[in-house]
Amino acid sequence: MKALIARANIKLGWVIFLLLSVTFSRAADWNSESAPEYDSWFQKTHGWIGADGDFTVALTNGLTLWLFSDTFVGEVRDGHRVNATMINNSAAWQHGLDAQPARVEFFHGKSSDGKPRALITPADGKGWFWLFDGVLANGKLFLFLPQFERTEGNSTFSFQHIGLWLGEVSNPFAPPTEWQMTQRKIPFATFGSRENRLFGSALLQTHGFIYIFGASEVKQQGQKMILARAPETRLADFQSWQFRTATGWSTNVEEIAPLCESVATEYSVTWLPALEQFVLICTENGMSEKIIARTATKPWGPWSAAKVVYRCPEPTWSKNVFTYAAKAHPMLATNSNELLLTYAANSFDFEETLKDPRLYWPRFVRVKISNVER
Repeated sequence: MKALIARANIKLGWVIFLLLSVTFSRAADWNSESAPEYDSWFQKTHGWIGADGDFTVALTNGLTLWLFSDTFVGEVRDGHRVNATMINNSAAWQHGLDAQPARVEFFHGKSSDGKPRALITPADGKGWFWLFDGVLANGKLFLFLPQFERTEGNSTFSFQHIGLWLGEVSNPFAPPTEWQMTQRKIPFATFGSRENRLFGSALLQTHGFIYIFGASEVKQQGQKMILARAPETRLADFQSWQFRTATGWSTNVEEIAPLCESVATEYSVTWLPALEQFVLICTENGMSEKIIARTATKPWGPWSAAKVVYRCPEPTWSKNVFTYAAKAHPMLATNSNELLLTYAANSFDFEETLKDPRLYWPRFVRVKISNVER
């Protein structure tokens, strides 16, 4: 009898745990469609001709900063990229918010002989940066800068993480090629054979804090959301950071707890007024034709079950094509029940990416929420 009671208590405990771990989201209809009128902003034929990453930061009501990772600079002729150089990162200013009037101005670095180079390079001279999310706070622009280096092999994934930095730009409204930046190495990132832990996958500024979302990947267990926060006036003071645990906040990063599964290393967390909830947007498991959404009433959750809100068509073009890096850009939404998303399409065959100019641009999707249950 005691054994039966013990087993019953264990089952009851799991039921309670599951109930506490699930957000009961408001019922709503999610409708999505491609938004080619926005795609045209980036499909240029000279200069900047494609990139991935695609994070955005609102600088003013009419000026949006775009942050890109690997970038092609060259030309598109007769349906092919030609004379193209790939650099590790670039940026753009979007002037205006509406699809038709908006104008996009691109920025990248130049070497002493005038050739294209990355906009931002590591202060320690090692490897390169891809650009994660950024935030304007206390009169400065802060950028999360994951650092990588090459490994042996010639595959698309012949690279490894070696560090994570916080870039602090003291003149954020100057053209990006004129930024004055201080780089500080973030001590909380971990990169190893068993586990990777990084921050800056998404940023959310609310109620006096900057919430710093990240991803933790334990070998063979997939990627999970993790979360830190800092006062918005002290983001560069790493001693002020706190980490979300299973029950609250701690100053010990080793107590950090996973908040949900199947996330990517880059995503977005956005407050959606029509739902009165936060919305997580990402590519399922980091690389998939599925873009998923989760909702929560607080930045740390509990997060709802994943809902597929869009299926990217590009993987049907070729066996080598894959899609990734989905995220929302709240400053571009025109209604309180709408999100404007981007994702990237790439190929495992670099030559295909280089030759096929349909690939490697920000691809836009409009998601509208209707029939919200109150």
